[in-house]
Amino acid sequence: MTLPKFILGDNTEFPNAIYVIHTEFPRFIINLEDDEVEWFEDFDAEDEKELETETANAIKLATEFYDNEVAKYEE
Repeated sequence: MTLPKFILGDNTEFPNAIYVIHTEFPRFIINLEDDEVEWFEDFDAEDEKELETETANAIKLATEFYDNEVAKYEE
């Protein structure tokens, strides 16, 4: 199965939360309500420097994805 890079998610138990799931490395879910990130990867100390750059970019892309998706619904 081929997955899209980003997937929107929500849950009625957390009505204010808006989730974006990033399916490629580094895999994570970000809650756009509070920018909390849950990782699906385990990282070691060697990965931290590269992870900082990758993470900032991936979170920026996740936010842009959400903004684009919402704009499509509003049209």
